[in-house]
This record gives sequence, structure tokens and C-alpha cells, in this order.
Amino acid sequence: MEIREFYDYCKEIAGYISAAALVEWDMRTKMPMKAAEDRSLVAGKLARTAFEMSTSPRMAAFVEYFNRPAVNAQLSEVDRRNVELETKQYRKISAIPAEKYEKFTVACSRGEHAWQEAKEKSSFAMFQPYLEEIVGYQREFVEYYGYDKNRYDALLDEFEPSMTTDEVRTVIDGLKTELVPFLRRLLDEGTPPDRSCLDGRVDKATQEKLSHDILVAMTYDLEAGRLDETAHPFTTPIGYGDVRVTTHYYEDDFTSAFFSTMHEGGHALYEQGMSEAYRWMPVRKCASMGIHESQSRTWENLIGRSMPFWRFYYPVLQEALPRFREIPMDQFYKAINTVEPSLVRTEADEVTYNLHIMLRFEIEEALINGAVQVADLPGLWNTKMREYLGVEPTDDAHGVLQDVHWAGGMFGYFPSYMLGNLYAAQFIAAVREGIPDLDDQIAAGHLGVLREWQRAHIHEPGALHDPRDLVMNVTGKPLDYRYFMRYIDEKYSPIYGLAPCGAGKGAD
Repeated sequence: MEIREFYDYCKEIAGYISAAALVEWDMRTKMPMKAAEDRSLVAGKLARTAFEMSTSPRMAAFVEYFNRPAVNAQLSEVDRRNVELETKQYRKISAIPAEKYEKFTVACSRGEHAWQEAKEKSSFAMFQPYLEEIVGYQREFVEYYGYDKNRYDALLDEFEPSMTTDEVRTVIDGLKTELVPFLRRLLDEGTPPDRSCLDGRVDKATQEKLSHDILVAMTYDLEAGRLDETAHPFTTPIGYGDVRVTTHYYEDDFTSAFFSTMHEGGHALYEQGMSEAYRWMPVRKCASMGIHESQSRTWENLIGRSMPFWRFYYPVLQEALPRFREIPMDQFYKAINTVEPSLVRTEADEVTYNLHIMLRFEIEEALINGAVQVADLPGLWNTKMREYLGVEPTDDAHGVLQDVHWAGGMFGYFPSYMLGNLYAAQFIAAVREGIPDLDDQIAAGHLGVLREWQRAHIHEPGALHDPRDLVMNVTGKPLDYRYFMRYIDEKYSPIYGLAPCGAGKGAD
């Protein structure tokens, strides 16, 4: 048995996954509404085929053979890692009956369509039966997967390999001890920026051009992707040479689409930057979704909301929107960095964003462990919003229905957003050590300098390393939330007219 046979089989499976991704992208962007039912069945069939191939006797033979100590020892580092990833996947999903996985996929396709309509009508009741079915499957799958201490561990591992629920709680507990007092200090003692310069409408066509142009500036390859509009912005890797970005335009808030596009562009740069040598291999994927989110949050916030970036890009904005010619850049910079507890996660500022994730983590973990039921979610959501952010949704669309993740069965994903923020702050500290004049380069419009650093250290390796090992390799230290706290202290204290308070002390 040759390793090339294993790779050829992995390529066949990846072909079906690619087709399923294309169907999913179409369902969320261009598909006519009446096609939803049949398209869901097609998505289910593609997913089942990939599932059956991944759990077939042939894959079992590959797993058994290439994990023999004598054989495994002869493999290269990359070959060994590919075998390790596929073995883990095989052992996890082979426990699930194929027909159940197909039904789950169909349920998620229908669920996403139902969620979109329910959100438009702000009616959780419309979505509830679909979500109950999806949650039922996830609870059942957890039992198939197996777990040591917490059912949620089995789902978290899908997005953040090797991380446990207890570890996430430890990170949250540490972060909260500094984040909550820091937020209170800004709101109680600081002077909030004047946001009035952001008022006013910007037509969709102008926003589309701004979104297109910023992707180009970020060095996103439009010959290997495209930009479209959808209800909830996302990035879809269809395959090598095809990584698609979506955003959503609000005429009364042009910054929403602009920063969403930078966020999704950060995801896309990761996918476009993975080594071509790993094409069709299991290792050609992200190290974890937390690492993926670190790339999107870096571009959206650490770059996109930074002063050096706007020294470069503010003249471009002024050309597109002449009313900003009368607005000093410093006023604009402060306006886009206002800290204010908000209802919607995707519109949250850097300081309050992680609080949105904390409440979602608590709800998900309780839901998967049966401590709460789907019917409890609207009330529980509102209660936790008051507890964490001091605000309460007045309707389901701005509350429990605001995110698409549960409709797609993506339980265990939300912690990746918080982890991504923390990884991003730690990575950018390493970038500054390697590129001391980073701010000057960004201010000169040389955004590719950052992209090339990311490509060499994070993008090209793909999933060659687990996230904890990648962070150690890149920064020399394990994940430490204090880098994030130091970053927001040094940035937001001056914006609010305060001296930095020394948050994140000890990050170095």
C-alpha cells in the first residue's frame, strides 16, 4: 500500500466536500427561494457520500496500515500529520450511522433557510422546531463520539482541536477579571468619542466599490474568489483557487459592510495562503477556527481600526465619500473605535465583543448538556444580555436569532471568536518584533508586508500543527489573554482621554 493511494482517495473525498461547499454557498447567496427543499436534499446526498467514503472499509484499511509503528516511522512529517488528521476524523465520524448524518445535513440546510425567514420576521417560534431537531442530532452525535468529562468537549474539539470546556472557562475567568473593570473604567471615567460624523446614508453601489477596493488593497486574489452579498457575511473555501467572500450592506451604516468585508477578507487570505504543495490533502485546512478568526480579527480590528491604516486609507474614503473631507481623520478614527454595549455581536466593538461570546458559550454548553431546552433560549438569551452587557433585545432578530451558526449545526464554534481575538493580539506582538516598522509600512499602504508574514508563519502550514503548538512556534509562549488586555488598554485608554492603566501586565 502506497501513501499516494491514500492521497488519491483523500482527493476524491475532498471533491465531494468541494461540491457540497458550492451548493451551500449558492443556497446562501443566489438560490431562488423555491429551490430550498430540493437543494437541501442535494446537499444531504453530497455530505452523505463524503461521509461514507470517509468511513468506508478502504479508509479503515488506510488508517490501520499507516498507523502501524514500522510503517508510520517511515513517513515524512507531512505524511504522518495527514494520516493523523484523517485517522482522528475517521474514528470520530465512523461512530455515526451514515443515514443519521445525511438527515442531520438535510436538517441543517432546512434550518438555515428557516432561520433566514424567521430572522426577517423576528419570530423564534418559526425557527424553534428546526433548531430542536438540530440540537437533538448534536446531543445524539456527542454520545456516539464519546467524551471524558463534558459533552460539549466533543463539539468544541471539532473547531478548536485538543481544547476542553474547562480550558475555555479558565481563559474566560482570567479575561473577565480584567476586562469587566476595564470596560467600566472607560464608560464611567472616560469621554466617549463623537460618532456624529458617521451619520448619513451611503448608497449600496458606493459601498460595493469600497468593499471591492479594500479587498484588493489587502491583496485578496479576486481571480481566485469573488465578493457577493448575503444576509450574514461569511467566507467559503470551495477549493484551491476558489475562496469566496460575502458581506452585507446597510445604507444607514456603511462601516458595517466595510469592516465585515475586511473581516471576511482576513479569512480568505488564510485560505488563499495555504501551501499549494498540500493541495487536496487533509492538512490543507486551518489549524483551528480560533486561528482562522485570529486572521480575520487582525485585519478587521488590529489593522482596519488602527490609526496607521487610516493614514493610508482615509484619502481613499474621502474621495469616495466627499463629506469626510470636512472631518478630521482623528475624529473619524475615534468614532469608529467607540466602545458601547450593543445588542448584535457582529456590530460589537473590540472591548465588549468577548462578552457576547462568553454568554453564547454558557448557553451552548448548557444546551448540549441538557441543562436548558431550545424553548428556553429567548428568555435565557435576554437575561444573559442584561447580565453581561447591560442591554436587552426588544425582538428576536436582534437577540437569539441574530447568528446563523446554530441553524447550520455549528455548536462549539462560538468560543473560536474569543480565542481568535486573543490569538490575534499575541500574534501581532510577534509581528512587531519581526517587523519593527510595521506601522510605517501600513501607513504607506504596504499591507502585503503583514500578509506575507502571516502567510509564512500561519497560512502556509495549514493544519500541520495543532493550535497550541502553532502559537508556541510563532510566539514562543502559550496562549495568554494578557496580550489582548494590554492591546486594548494602550489603544482605548487614550481614545477615551485616559492614561493606560497597565492592563495585561506580564504579557511579555
